[in-house]
Amino acid sequence: MDEKIISLRMERQCFLNKADKEEYISLYRDTQPGQNVYWNGFGEPPTLTFRANFNDIAFNRTRQFERKLVKGRFAGGNLGWIVPEDMELFAAIYRKPLTKPTPEQIQILKLIETAGPFNIQQIKEETGLLVKQITPVLHRLQEAFLIYEDQYDGEWDRGWYKFKEIFPNVDLNKYSKTEALKIVLQRFAYRIVWFDSAMAKSFYKVPEKEIKLAINELVGESILTASDRGYMLKTDAELLESYAPKPLNFVYALHRNDFLYKAHEHILKEFAKDLTKGLEYDCEPLQYLLIDGEFHGASVGHFRNGPYDLNDIVCDLPNADDRKNEIVEAIRYVNYGKNPTRFIGKNL
Repeated sequence: MDEKIISLRMERQCFLNKADKEEYISLYRDTQPGQNVYWNGFGEPPTLTFRANFNDIAFNRTRQFERKLVKGRFAGGNLGWIVPEDMELFAAIYRKPLTKPTPEQIQILKLIETAGPFNIQQIKEETGLLVKQITPVLHRLQEAFLIYEDQYDGEWDRGWYKFKEIFPNVDLNKYSKTEALKIVLQRFAYRIVWFDSAMAKSFYKVPEKEIKLAINELVGESILTASDRGYMLKTDAELLESYAPKPLNFVYALHRNDFLYKAHEHILKEFAKDLTKGLEYDCEPLQYLLIDGEFHGASVGHFRNGPYDLNDIVCDLPNADDRKNEIVEAIRYVNYGKNPTRFIGKNL
């Protein structure tokens, strides 16, 4: 990829100059829905790892407590955190109306609407249903934006409210899906600089034909411009003509809920398969290596509750051995100091 695009992308992602709190709030808004660290971040606040000049998990924990970040089911039904002022935007993209409710859905919805909030244990007591019956119903009602799970701290005993009780002024029909996609795609384009429809689909988990429709309208409005089988903001195309790329020299190990990983997930899954083909030990990708602004490898092994099995580091850099110490340390850093067993197949 063009070095100017990579450099500007790393600037916009705040890898070069770490974000202060004001810039972080802007970065977070543009990369919503936010998620916590993949696998070992259960109950933790969302994070934009390596991008802030402060502890962003602690910062986002405070934002959760103050309801400046709110929870929902968004991309592909996954849990995520958005700023409440964007609820109408994400509802337009992700809401799944409840067109054929089941008796259990009607029962639980009516209970919450008339006498809520309730936690799951209270719903069990009121309805006689089992937790395994209640949980999928709550998730489906959540996807319909009919109820809201108020997770303002890390506790598991959370209340479920009628959506309108928490968001009385939210108009779920304010935007059409295309209108909402046009807004978030401009933010996406700003933070990633160059993208194609497959990248947007990978991140937002929206059908590609719907993304292309929004992109085509933005191109027609001269907001986006076509560029090398992809798109960028017209203003960025003009900026890059005179832009001087910054020197990039870093290695970061990004978890699998990271914004950049999610935008490249469709590519990186195949990339990891190619790099681990034929390995006899567990080699599921644990973190992906962002080296000088591009993905060049992964730590692989096995997820566990507790330290992961770090069986190997795979990498496609031709001079990987020259940066071995730097790469190994990046993996150790995100694995609480644990050493990987191998580096490109050789025991460490």
